[in-house]
Amino acid sequence: MTPNNRIRWIAKPAVWVLCLAPLGVLVWRIVNQDLTANPAEFMNRYLGEWALRILWLALAVTPLRIITSWNQAIRFRRLLGLFAFFYVTLHVSSYVVADQYFDWLAIWNDIIKRTYITLGMGALVILVALALTSWGAMVKRLGGKNWIRLHRGVYIAGVCAAIHFIMMRKGFQIEPLIYAGILAALLATRLGPILKKRQAQKLRT
Repeated sequence: MTPNNRIRWIAKPAVWVLCLAPLGVLVWRIVNQDLTANPAEFMNRYLGEWALRILWLALAVTPLRIITSWNQAIRFRRLLGLFAFFYVTLHVSSYVVADQYFDWLAIWNDIIKRTYITLGMGALVILVALALTSWGAMVKRLGGKNWIRLHRGVYIAGVCAAIHFIMMRKGFQIEPLIYAGILAALLATRLGPILKKRQAQKLRT
């Protein structure tokens, strides 16, 4: 079996299974009424944390390719990014449906008054734009350079999501800081080569 066929028939289906597994666990817990004393809060946090984990995995693809020279890794980035968007959508939907009961005025007040919700919604807007333009046809329509600039917005979404996670947890908690530290490491790995390339271009001119 060729490397391309292994990715197509083994690796990508495995990614699908692994990314859908957390949702399967949640559905199982809902069916068995095992969602703690506050089901709405549990679902919201559970989905949000899995959205972060998968988004971090998507952001780790390029650094992994840089460090290991495994160019095939790039073929998983869009799939992971779309799964991250899927979980973010479920996370926000659980807030709208199970927490606010479609009270749009209360939701709007939360967005403008609570900074962590403002940041979370900002991340959602960015990820919506990236999901809608993630297809190959959009690269041609936007132009390669414009498409790349737009999709670098994923790092802004990541920063917004990390701060959102830190702020929504009351008091000092180590878990959100671990997520932020992982994001910082990913950004450093990604931005390092870009800055070196720009510096080299300046020296040439």
